[in-house]
Amino acid sequence: MAGLVPPPPTTPMGAKGTEAKVQERVDYLDLPCPIPYEEIQREAFMSLKPELFEGMRFDFTKGLNQKFALSHSVFMGPQEIPSQSSETIKIPTANYEFGANFIDPKLMLVGRILTDGRLNARLKCDLTDSLTLKANAQLTTEPHMSHVMATFDYKGSDYRTQFQVGNGALLGASYIQSVTPHLSLGGEVFWAGQHRKSGVGFATRYNTNKMVATGQVASTGMVALSYVQKVSEKVSLATDFMYNYMSREVASSVGYDYILRQCRLRGKIDSNGCTSAFLEERLNMGLNFILSAEIDHRKKDYKFGFGLTVGE
Repeated sequence: MAGLVPPPPTTPMGAKGTEAKVQERVDYLDLPCPIPYEEIQREAFMSLKPELFEGMRFDFTKGLNQKFALSHSVFMGPQEIPSQSSETIKIPTANYEFGANFIDPKLMLVGRILTDGRLNARLKCDLTDSLTLKANAQLTTEPHMSHVMATFDYKGSDYRTQFQVGNGALLGASYIQSVTPHLSLGGEVFWAGQHRKSGVGFATRYNTNKMVATGQVASTGMVALSYVQKVSEKVSLATDFMYNYMSREVASSVGYDYILRQCRLRGKIDSNGCTSAFLEERLNMGLNFILSAEIDHRKKDYKFGFGLTVGE
């Protein structure tokens, strides 16, 4: 009877490898949605361009409820003024800023007003699950210096498109598409009616769990490259390169982003020999200490700042 029982089916030696290849096959109908075109260099920007300042800064934020909060900011320090000489001219200045924030899952309103009369406002509203309205306004008492911009952001399953309109007859549109799970390609067009200028740009972004590489080129003469490498969960290295083939200007920088349990340290050095560092340390819940430094030996320009942030 034992001889009548059929033997169990055998699996060929390469079957497991074939199954692995089938599982690794890319489903091009289920690609991830890319980030907005304007944020294509987000990781490099966060690491290489922190909000450096010179002087003393104090920020206080008080939440009135879960959605509404008020903020107060005081800044004292020198301000650079334009000069035709190579030396940097600074004048002492101080200002106070009052702000109000309203944050809801589908609506965000942020407003800031300064003692010198400047008003900054920002709006983000989810009109639908796929369509978002973003608006920014910078209003000043100086003539022809106020700016207003509105952006409609449509988020598809594997693509993203934006349409922008602003004062000065400014129109712009961008589109970015995921072509593989890690690679996305995009382009943009804009028209500045007040200055009678137009332009076209193209961009690419490749990202994995360990790195992000981007490239951009525009008809205005700008070529921009960036690369961010995640060394570990706490350390990232970043570099960028910018070239303008019309003015023949070149600039590049390399920096680091170190995140510890209680602080975050970012620093960089650029091709002009200017070095900078930015430290944010959490002293306690809702209390952060900030140090900022920027040194340019060639221009003999040295900037140091410290600040305190109270509230979340």
